[in-house]
Amino acid sequence: MRMDKLTSRFQQALADAQSLAVGRDNNMLEPAHLMAALLDQQGGSTVPLLAQAGVNVPALRTRVGQALDKLPKVAGQEGNINVSNDLTRLLNVTDKLAQQRGDAFIASELFVLAALDDKGEVGRALKESGANKANLEAAIRKMRGGENVQSENAEDQRQALEKYAIDLTARAEKSKLDPVIGRDEEIRRVIQVLQRRTKNNPVLIGEPGVG
Repeated sequence: MRMDKLTSRFQQALADAQSLAVGRDNNMLEPAHLMAALLDQQGGSTVPLLAQAGVNVPALRTRVGQALDKLPKVAGQEGNINVSNDLTRLLNVTDKLAQQRGDAFIASELFVLAALDDKGEVGRALKESGANKANLEAAIRKMRGGENVQSENAEDQRQALEKYAIDLTARAEKSKLDPVIGRDEEIRRVIQVLQRRTKNNPVLIGEPGVG
């Protein structure tokens, strides 16, 4: 795996996973450590992504915790952690998925996608919590907004947009926008302008004093 091509969020998750393994006296870094780190990452995209895909996140946390509890402990562990074969395989699959999508950097959501296809503990935990590939792929496409991952800070920028901007399309889909009353003619004219091949930029100008 191209470790120098991880997004900053994914790098932090790996560091957190290693700390988790050390704290639990595990001498191998496993997929469950990384999934737990992603689920606990403050401001990360994993939990919103899974919720969007219809996954029962609390149930997933419980199952990942159970997977961690099954891992062997080593007395007197001094922080020398090796990456397990299972995690190495998953990270390589994640790298391959990023290359297939034309991403310059490897984002954490592709690890979740790789884990879902895996037959290990984390893959089973995801499936048992309601994850399926079609819904997860759709959630990733929506989160990315049709963009590739071209920056180390892509995940941070994505979260900033969600934090400081309002997705009017999503609100309209959920019927959460206030109705427009008494503007039928203006709406018809806007639609006509937008349908033009050229000069299709409508400008709405109100009465003096209304902005």
